[in-house]
Amino acid sequence: MQFESARTITRKMAKPCLTFFFGFIALSAIVEASQCSIKGLPLVRNIGELPQDNYGRRGLSHITVAGSVLHGMKEIEVWLQTFAPGSRTPIHRHSCEEVFVVLKGSGTLYLASGSHEKYPGKPQEFKIYSNSTFHIPVNDAHQVWNSNEDEDLQMLVIISRPPIKVYVISIPIYLADCIFISDKVLFIFALLF
Repeated sequence: MQFESARTITRKMAKPCLTFFFGFIALSAIVEASQCSIKGLPLVRNIGELPQDNYGRRGLSHITVAGSVLHGMKEIEVWLQTFAPGSRTPIHRHSCEEVFVVLKGSGTLYLASGSHEKYPGKPQEFKIYSNSTFHIPVNDAHQVWNSNEDEDLQMLVIISRPPIKVYVISIPIYLADCIFISDKVLFIFALLF
């Protein structure tokens, strides 16, 4: 009877053991990846089942598709925002970059570039529409307005560095309603930053 050396037996056993070990690691990674890193949410989710908020803004529907609090994201957040006709964001700025993709509808973007400087100047007005995209630099004051009376404005929003700090510019309501009607009122808007 011939006996195998310990070295031969070790080699024969190593392959199945390594296969089992790496298979177990891969299976563990798949099971772990099928859940979000926080709160055990499934990796693939139906947007319609995600929590919605309006943050006290009538006509706004905000859904955090992926974010720092609920999903454990560290570098970006992704939002789906829908604005009813006539609704808008407050005039605000924040400490992160922001990218918008307009999915449907149309509206107006007001952007005061350099508004973090002492004298920001007059805000620029940009028409936004379905399949358009735009970005907002850090600390530039801006406002998005659904100026379309017939349909919702829906956008995918990607922001950097969550959680963000938002600075809302407060102005009297009568001024907010007419802020972009004339150059004089527009100039007042620029001075408020």
